[in-house]
Amino acid sequence: MIGIFNYHPASIFNFRRAIPGNVTKRIETMTGSEIRARFLKFFADRGHTVVQSSSLVPHNDPTLLFTNAGMNQFKDCFLGAEKRDYVRACTSQKCVRAGGKHNDLENVGRTARHHTFFEMLGNFSFGDYFKKEAIAFAWEFLTVDMGIDKDRLYVSVYTDDDEAADIWIKQEGVPKERIYRFEEDNFWSMGDTGPCGPCSEIFYDNGPGTGCDSPDCAVGCDCDRYMEIWNNVFMQFDRQTDGTLVPLPKPAVDTGMGLERITNVMQQKSTNYDTDLLRDIIGHIEKLAAKSYGADEEQDVSMRVIADHSRATAFLIADGVLPSNEGRGYVLRRIMRRAMRHAKMLGFEGPVLYKITSFVLDFMSQAYPEEAGRKDFVAKVVQNEEERFIQTLGNGLRILQDEIAKLAAQQQKTIPGETVFKLYDTYGFPVDLTADIVEKDGYILDESGFETCMNEQRKKARAHWKGSGEEAVSAIYKELVDQGIGTTFSGYQTLRDQGEVLALIREGQQVKEAVCGELIEVICAVTPCYGESGGQVGDTGKMGNDETSLRIIETRKPLPELLVHNCEVVTGAIRLGARVEIMVDAERRLQIVRNHTATHLLQSALQQVLGKHIKQAGSLVTPERLRFDFTHFSPLSSQELQQIEELVNAEIRRNSTVSSREMAADEAIAAGAMALFGEKYGDRVRVVEVGDFSMELCGGTHAGAAGDIGLFRILTEGGIAAGVRRIEAVTGDTALTQVQQQQQMLTQLGRLLKSDPANLEQRLQKLLEHQRQLEKELQQLQTKVNADLGGDLLSQVQEVGGIKLLAVRIDGSDGKQLRELSDQLRDKLQSGVLVLTGECDGKVPLLVAVTKDLSGRIAAGTLIKPLAEIVGGRGGGRPDMAQAGGKDATRIDKLLAAAPQQLEELLDKA
Repeated sequence: MIGIFNYHPASIFNFRRAIPGNVTKRIETMTGSEIRARFLKFFADRGHTVVQSSSLVPHNDPTLLFTNAGMNQFKDCFLGAEKRDYVRACTSQKCVRAGGKHNDLENVGRTARHHTFFEMLGNFSFGDYFKKEAIAFAWEFLTVDMGIDKDRLYVSVYTDDDEAADIWIKQEGVPKERIYRFEEDNFWSMGDTGPCGPCSEIFYDNGPGTGCDSPDCAVGCDCDRYMEIWNNVFMQFDRQTDGTLVPLPKPAVDTGMGLERITNVMQQKSTNYDTDLLRDIIGHIEKLAAKSYGADEEQDVSMRVIADHSRATAFLIADGVLPSNEGRGYVLRRIMRRAMRHAKMLGFEGPVLYKITSFVLDFMSQAYPEEAGRKDFVAKVVQNEEERFIQTLGNGLRILQDEIAKLAAQQQKTIPGETVFKLYDTYGFPVDLTADIVEKDGYILDESGFETCMNEQRKKARAHWKGSGEEAVSAIYKELVDQGIGTTFSGYQTLRDQGEVLALIREGQQVKEAVCGELIEVICAVTPCYGESGGQVGDTGKMGNDETSLRIIETRKPLPELLVHNCEVVTGAIRLGARVEIMVDAERRLQIVRNHTATHLLQSALQQVLGKHIKQAGSLVTPERLRFDFTHFSPLSSQELQQIEELVNAEIRRNSTVSSREMAADEAIAAGAMALFGEKYGDRVRVVEVGDFSMELCGGTHAGAAGDIGLFRILTEGGIAAGVRRIEAVTGDTALTQVQQQQQMLTQLGRLLKSDPANLEQRLQKLLEHQRQLEKELQQLQTKVNADLGGDLLSQVQEVGGIKLLAVRIDGSDGKQLRELSDQLRDKLQSGVLVLTGECDGKVPLLVAVTKDLSGRIAAGTLIKPLAEIVGGRGGGRPDMAQAGGKDATRIDKLLAAAPQQLEELLDKA
């Protein structure tokens, strides 16, 4: 949720307690939290609204994997598509950057300033101030408020940005020789598309001995001496998908300063990990590992990796990302598994990362209290993933050991790229881990082959990437909003209304009319039709006037200001400017509101039965049913499902009034309203209450009273991802029909089993027990038959190369029965080979057994392979016994005929 702090220094970050008056604290004692607070106060005092950090999961932006900059949440403000009640803002934004090539992640923990999670301090202007003021603010904060020596600061500007250069020289007094001009590094954009423009950076000189020591070392060098600490981006353009730059409606400012970097400067540390922002986390890891940071470089790397990755893990999960095998969840899983691998390298045998993420959320709770409130849930997710990875890690090591053994037999020293990639992709083995393991034995990696596999994976990832989950908003809708076109939704109060046709759209273009038979998008000034959003499907219905009639196929909400009717013209022609009557399909809407209100009751009941860790992870409300996804770690018992169902139905019988009201977002959250965390809410929100049972932020349509739902029935409950469960349920007439169908089924089963429905369970238990007894007796009889059969079968023994071979067909015996028979036959045969097969339930079980005295010469697993192929199967096993399954029973006799020849060939090779 995007919110605004009611900023006053006494309450936000305890600023006045931390920093008395306006006196700059000594560099050695200013903490990272105090720097964060001081930055926000500096800009609040200069007319900026302090805006809460947005979620790490970007919303309404299909181009982004994670929030990676402070300006992400203001993108539409820069584009002019969103207006807020402030034109100046500042934030401390949590960010994650963990995409791209595998080396990006591998650098974390090994360099001074690479991170997956970081905080970006930023100040923003939406058409208010520009270069002159932005540069002045930055310079004043660093040199006056922070007290940084001007002689240790350098600046850069875009190659031809003379305006910015002049401001630095004339306004701030920066010597010309301390200003550098760059091209590629000084033009910033959020991605391939979107707001962009020239930028001006500020660098801090860490001093001689901190970089490459080259005589040519200067600002722009890749070494650590000159560290960028502030970036002023002057937003002037909107980059289109074809690469063209379109001027923004009003020039704007986007600045960014990494909290970790400025804390590094203020605390005079050599790396970000030595600042209190991360060193305290490392200290916690030291205690858990009983090891000292600084005593061993490789152990230090592991501690730094865990400290960084635990922050990313804690905040991503708190913002709703869960480990999985695709999209954001896949990146999270890679981060977690790298941290877990380093934990193992530190000597941890069991789960430990969950303890560190809990410490992280406690440690950062002052700045991020909402995330800290999810600490227990985060810990459960992490511990569950750790337990899974401990097993996975062992499997990966076994695969690597098998590959090394195979290469040793072939006298080769290069681990194939496919194997390296499999370990990386499936088992979470970073490339450097694989290299470290095999290096001591003189092996190297096929890096070229690995890169080939990585490139293939990237292609697949791009093909399946869904961005933030929403479709990109078509340009035509943005154009309409820019023209002042918008829709008023009247569907809370009525299902029938009149409105003027403001726009007609066909295939992305505005038109003036549409005639009978055509499909057309209709935007009206007013509509009672709800546009699909928040998990609730859009309304259908009719619209028209004396000249035309249209069928509303669906209603969409591409932008907050617009409701779009997808229609088919049934009669006449619809024209721009016409006034039409719009009617919602009332029966369908009634079914939808029943299901929507039921989801609210369901979420409240889930929290009452399972705990407050229950959070909505997705929903779908249709006329037919409702679907609700929620965070939880284990399947629900039948007792829990029954209790949840009873709670919801009890509230339905209470028939509490469903009421809604608008209120300030912060006020609603403080009052206990449930919100979908990370969802983008405005300053004013709609709160829906069902008596004293449920209170949620929601823009959807609802029943007038809980009793309108009628009846609530859960259909299914199951897992859809790690830590995410799904309930599907029905209400009203559909629920009643479902109950009636179940009753009919019970009645029919009662007839079949000759039992009263009330006694069905007892009757079935007796029948099942009787069946188990019959199966036991059948098994005993089969064993006796096999024993008798064994004596008869020995008469069919033949000799191959001096070895006894019994190859026989025994129909009707499954694999287990063949094993039992083979044990008896081996005892009687004493020395020899058995080949037993036959047809059983349409399949061809096959068993090869070798007595112990011959298992050194004849391997059952080797002999069975060519025989299994004859009947269309395959198999394997131990040297003394192997089993297989085939499909073609018509070739059983051919298999038996081939057994002597296959045995003979095997003996010739021995």
